Amino acid sequence: MKLVEYGKVNTAFVKDLRRIVGERAVIYEDREALESYSRDESGEEYYFHMPDVVVKPEKVEEISKIVKLCDKNCIPVTPRGAGSGLAGGAIPIFGGVVISLERMNRMLEIDRENMVAVVEPGVVTNELCRKVAEEGLYYAGYPMSVETSFIGGNVATNAGGSKVIKYGNTGHHVLGLEVVLPNGDVIEFGGKRRKDSSGYGMTRLFVGSEGTLGIFTKIYLNLIPLPGRTVDLLVPFKSIDKAIENVPMVMSKSRVIPTAVELVDDISVDFGSKYVKTRLPFQDEAKAYLIIQFEGRSLEELEDIYEQGGKLLIENGAIDVFIADNRSNSEKIWRLRRNWLEALKYFDPFVLTGDVVVPTSKIPEMMEEIRKISKEYHVSIPIAGHVADGNLHPAVMKPDGVGKNEWRELSEKVLDEIALKAGRLGGAVSGEHGIGFLKKKVLSETKKKQIEVMRKIKKVLDPNWIMNPGKVFDPE
Repeated sequence: MKLVEYGKVNTAFVKDLRRIVGERAVIYEDREALESYSRDESGEEYYFHMPDVVVKPEKVEEISKIVKLCDKNCIPVTPRGAGSGLAGGAIPIFGGVVISLERMNRMLEIDRENMVAVVEPGVVTNELCRKVAEEGLYYAGYPMSVETSFIGGNVATNAGGSKVIKYGNTGHHVLGLEVVLPNGDVIEFGGKRRKDSSGYGMTRLFVGSEGTLGIFTKIYLNLIPLPGRTVDLLVPFKSIDKAIENVPMVMSKSRVIPTAVELVDDISVDFGSKYVKTRLPFQDEAKAYLIIQFEGRSLEELEDIYEQGGKLLIENGAIDVFIADNRSNSEKIWRLRRNWLEALKYFDPFVLTGDVVVPTSKIPEMMEEIRKISKEYHVSIPIAGHVADGNLHPAVMKPDGVGKNEWRELSEKVLDEIALKAGRLGGAVSGEHGIGFLKKKVLSETKKKQIEVMRKIKKVLDPNWIMNPGKVFDPE
């Protein structure tokens, strides 16, 4: 495949960038500062590439001018949010310009009448959630990395999280986007309206495009009334299979749809409990836990829900059911789940993870495939996941005695095999982390015809192939 011949960043080009955004908003020839923008959370021991220059605009007009300049000189552009991605989507693998959106962090409007939030891409998800809650409203596009991720990155990867089964992933909550296209044009799709059958659904096209089609500068998000009370159930099981067996039962026989159903296996709990310095009930006996959250309008309704649910779980093999009906107890449960990856990285800096998704009925089969792969390659693969929607997160831990370079090759092979198995089971190689550049190979093996269509769209919108090149598929 013939690669695009990209232009070079030089002092004259950087001088033009400084004219656009000012001296202090450009990082150039400062290796230590540039290194912060060379990696994301995908695995800093292996995956990084230095940008030539980093630019920090704070206005859409500045981004438009920067992109036009890059397009004119055929300089690759990598949009970057919080850098919390796990697929290498924000790594500038062709160098060039990183456009960091950290200064575009304004909440432009909380529209109570239309129940819409209008925000810039650099808004931290948790800050938005807190702000709208003050207005009695709720943003339900809630990934697990809520405390660090930017809204723009969530939209770029169509992020999911624990509450997808009830509320849907990020894309379900995006009503409109203002986008800077690869030629620098600024265009708006959608808006505050909730219906629009006027031509192609362009908003949906850009959601999940991972910065390959343009840069988001304004995002319209759907809000709903703040839910009532919540309750969390911590449910230990003597086997992973028994835990998974209970998921469809919880979904179908509970009086209401759970807000979340999370799985954490015993290996994850062991590392996580050491990391957050707490222990879970029956930790020496349980091989897996479900964390189940319900919402209700009143304490009485919640009590009815969890009493019925708890009885069903006990009857279906749960060791016990522990109820967390206040914020302190709930935080103890969710803190371990939220810090799952951080705990694994603390004990193994070389751990690599991914995500796959399968139809929920295929989770038992997918889990069996992961067990086979674990035994075949003699590696430990702790698992957490949003099991109610079929989204699993396998993490591959480095055995003692395996060298750094050998481990990279082996761990990538293991994760690729897991992803391909998911594809063959009617799932997909990524459910919420995106493709970035780490999953290009497995995507090409599972969606060959779809990639042909994506390439055609890319060529029309980005003929010079400057926008986040090397992500999702290779430039040509």
